[in-house]
Amino acid sequence: MATMTNDAPVAVPRTATGFAVAMLSAVSFGLSGALASPLLDAGWSAGAVVLLRIAGGALVVLPFGLVALRGRWELVRRNLPVVLLYGVLGVAGAQFCFFAALDHLEVGPALLIEFTAPAAVVVWLWLRHQERPGRLTIGGAAVAAVGLLLVLDVVAGFGLHPGGVAWAFGAMVGCAAYFVISADEGNGLPPMTLAAAGLVVGGAVLGLLALVGLLPMDVEATTVEYAGIDVSWWVPLLLLGLLTAALSYVAGITAARMLGSRLASFVALSEVVAAVLWAWVLLGQLPGAWQLVGGVLIVLGVVGVKLGEKSAVEVQQIPV
Repeated sequence: MATMTNDAPVAVPRTATGFAVAMLSAVSFGLSGALASPLLDAGWSAGAVVLLRIAGGALVVLPFGLVALRGRWELVRRNLPVVLLYGVLGVAGAQFCFFAALDHLEVGPALLIEFTAPAAVVVWLWLRHQERPGRLTIGGAAVAAVGLLLVLDVVAGFGLHPGGVAWAFGAMVGCAAYFVISADEGNGLPPMTLAAAGLVVGGAVLGLLALVGLLPMDVEATTVEYAGIDVSWWVPLLLLGLLTAALSYVAGITAARMLGSRLASFVALSEVVAAVLWAWVLLGQLPGAWQLVGGVLIVLGVVGVKLGEKSAVEVQQIPV
């Protein structure tokens, strides 16, 4: 497999743009839960929703990915292992394992385990590229972790099923692979092309799982309600494909290349905050006071990680 990311220092304007793009990705990813929830309540299986979401995203991004490739098919052939790994782990693996975990765990603990992915990215960069995190990075990660616990309302308590925990850790591995592979600029693949290829591979894998019966495919042609408004079932599916798959994956890859996998993965923790806010706006599920405090802590933690990255760059620039 080609060498993964090297979190090299980036210019300030690029970093600012990267933060904006990373937040766009997090906000669009966070919308998926609020859009999918009424469909699940109406009788749709999680497998049907996630497969149609990824397949829809692939159909949207594929033409743009082909245009961005500009006939350079040797890039795809040369990076075929990376593309397959991205589609299998970063797209299909993360999605399948997360929904498999929900058969045994509540959403809160499943998300909590999956979003230990930033810590896995830090460890990977440390072991693979000798990029040892500094004190500010570690401190920011700890603050963000506490915020994540509060946003997921862990204080309410929950029981853990061993099988569910195993599936959730599988989702964490897929999520970490998504960030590490997305940040690799050395392969030469345009972000749009990598996103398209990953969604096509991921959709194919999920489709195969559905064919062999490992991914339940229950659908219901009915109306669903968002913010007091009834809409047909195809409306949320269309938005899931356009916003939470096509837009979010392209923006996520672009942000990871601007910020590096470590910082991008911590900014992605904002997805949990966005998910809570979207549930409030669309489903009327009000966040609690501790969840709001947790959101603030996640932001502070991301700032700490960013300051840690800046300090590391300054140390590297000191003449020896």
